[in-house]
Order: sequence, then C-alpha cells, then structure tokens
Amino acid sequence: MRQLYSFYSDAFWIALKSILEHKLRALLTLIGIIIGVAAVIVVAASISGLKTYVVEKASKILGSNHFMMTRMASMGQMSEEEFEKRNRRNKEINWEEYEYIKANCRNCSHVGAQINGGTTITQDSIEMPSVRVIGVTANMAEIEDKTIIDGRFMTDEESTRIANVCVIGTDVKEKFFPNGSAVGQELKVRGIPMRVIGVEESRGSFFGNSQDRHIYVPITVAGQMFNRTGGIQVHGKGATTEKFRAAIEEARTLLRNKRQLIGTEEDTFGLVNVDEFNSTMDMITGSIAMVVLPITAIILVVGGIVVMNIMLVSVTERTFEVGLRKALGATRKQILLQFLIESSLLCIVGGLLGLLLAIGATQVVGALLSITMTIELKYIVISVAVSSVIGVVAGLYPAWKAARLDPIVALTQS
Repeated sequence: MRQLYSFYSDAFWIALKSILEHKLRALLTLIGIIIGVAAVIVVAASISGLKTYVVEKASKILGSNHFMMTRMASMGQMSEEEFEKRNRRNKEINWEEYEYIKANCRNCSHVGAQINGGTTITQDSIEMPSVRVIGVTANMAEIEDKTIIDGRFMTDEESTRIANVCVIGTDVKEKFFPNGSAVGQELKVRGIPMRVIGVEESRGSFFGNSQDRHIYVPITVAGQMFNRTGGIQVHGKGATTEKFRAAIEEARTLLRNKRQLIGTEEDTFGLVNVDEFNSTMDMITGSIAMVVLPITAIILVVGGIVVMNIMLVSVTERTFEVGLRKALGATRKQILLQFLIESSLLCIVGGLLGLLLAIGATQVVGALLSITMTIELKYIVISVAVSSVIGVVAGLYPAWKAARLDPIVALTQS
C-alpha cells in the first residue's frame, strides 16, 4: 500500500512540476477547457435564473396558494382540436356558481370573483390607451397578496354594490396624478366618475408587459361598464400550503356537483393554479437546457482535442525521460498512468479555473439583467467531472504511445 501511495504521490508531483515548467503553454492549452466549463455553468445558471425570475414574478402577480376557475383556462399549449372541443363543451361560470363554491369550500381561506375588460382613459387632455379595468370582489386583495402603498383596497360592501370607487396601478397614478397623492381624486372610466381610494404597489413588468397599467373597480360596477351578465373568473386561495391541493380538488368537485356532472364526464370549465405554472416552467427550462447545454459542451470537446495535441508534444519532448524510466524498471502501466495523471490534472485545473470564471460571470450578468443567477451544485460537480473525463480521454492516446516506446530507441533520441 505504501509503495502504491508513493507511486501516485510522485506521479502527481512530477505532473504538477511539468505543468509549472510550461505555465504559458499550459494556460493556452486550458483556454478551451476553461471557457467550456464556464460556458456550461453560466448557461445553466442563466436558465435557473430565468426560471426563478419568472416564478417570482408570477407569484408576485398571482399570489401564493392561488388557483383560478373560468370557462377556458390552460397552463400548456392546446392543439386546435382540443381548443375547439373545449370551446364547444365548456360553459361560462355565473354568479350563482361562484357563491355556491364560496359558501361550501372548507379548505379555501378565500374565494373571490373577477371580470376583465379594457378601455382608453381620457381626462384633462391626457390619454392612456389599453388600460385594464378589473372588476373584483374585495377579497381579491388577500387572494393575490396585493400591497396597497397609498390609501386602501375596497370593502366587501363597496365591491358588491354600485360604489363608484377604484384602486389604481402605479402607471395610471403616474400618468394622471404625478404630483401628490391620488387618493380622493376623481378618474373617469368609460364615462363614469370613479373616486380613487388606493394605489397598488408597483409589480413591474412581466416579459415586457407592465403589470401596473390597471384599475380595480367593484365587480358590480365592471359588469355594468362592460354589459356583462355572466362569464366571471372564480379565484380561490388555500387556507395553508398543505391544504392547497385539497382546496383545488374541493372547489373543482363543488362546481362539478353544481353542474351535475357525473364521474365519467369531463369538466366543463378550466382550472389553473400557481403549482401548475411552476411545473410548466420546469418543463420549459428543462427543454431549453437539453438543447443549449449539449451545444455549449462542444467547446469542452474542442478543449479536449487541444489537450491531446499538447500531450503528444509532451511525449515527444520527454522521450529520453520515458526511455530512462523504463530502463530503470518502470512498467508500461506506470508510464501510462503517469501521462494520464498529468492530462487529468491539467483538465481539472482548467475546470476549477472555469468555475471561478463562471462565478464572476454570473455575478456580472445577474447584476446587468437584475435577476438572481444560482450556480447549482450538480452543475459544478458535472463540469469538474466532465473536465476530468476529458483529461483522461485526451491523455489516453499520448500515454499509450509513451508506454509503448522502446527504451533503447528512446535513450538514443536524447
């Protein structure tokens, strides 16, 4: 055992000495490995950061433990055939069904309703097109975890009767009331004077679309504005994270019972939730990784070819050394392992330098794009392991060539 340890220890120090004697050559050799490892890790961190960014944004917009039921809803892409099938089968959710779910969903902490519309707001010669007008019940503030930075949200009484009040997004506030508070001011929405009672905290943009270009009004008022007699969205929130799935299933069962659907019949409504969104993002980012990471890994293969070339040069330069060691009793296996250890050490160093470069690059890219880029441990392990394997593979032929040298011929080529 001591002899084996001594061999590997000596082989390691000989390999390290050989690398340090040719620092510039070693560095130039490792550029492919360094860039390859850094590229793989940075791309993986970018994909992870994209997922985290989208999920955080969605959670901020949709709220946690939140699900929605409406006539047509799907987290994934539907085929044209499936869309037409659902379009024929599904029915609008009405107020009576909403109240039935609200009264009977025991695992739900809140059940609210919403209808959506859009309009152009014009006031005092200022025009703002494509403003979302969202009719809501008062508890939508709790369901979607809304934060009001000025004033308040509407009350239950205001949301269920004809009360001309509204809560506006920050884009609307900055457009019509840039100076001072908007609370108490009047804003005309589709010709109806509405008193501003609150301003929602900015939620930023989501894939380039502002999430602050909206006005919340009582759902009864929105129904009159847009002549809606049905077609509402039902929003629910699980009492706890543990009860979230149970709340979704209970709400789904209640609506099925209300519509008298038997067990074999398909739902005549759509249902989506935040967990499904996260699962969809996992699938999307996983697909991106499957395509992008192998392409990025090609750089590592190129780096391996460069390492193989340099190791062949090293074998040629050290022909006399190999001959002398074989003349003194070194076996083919020992010569083979010596050069494999050297090429592996070379690539491991490249992998570690690539990791350091990746850490710096992710910090810079994350700061520029304002997203959190996380380097996952599995990608670090994979990158270093792959660079080690490339070192072994790249050094295999040069090591085999060195091991087969005839000692007499090698000694004559000094």
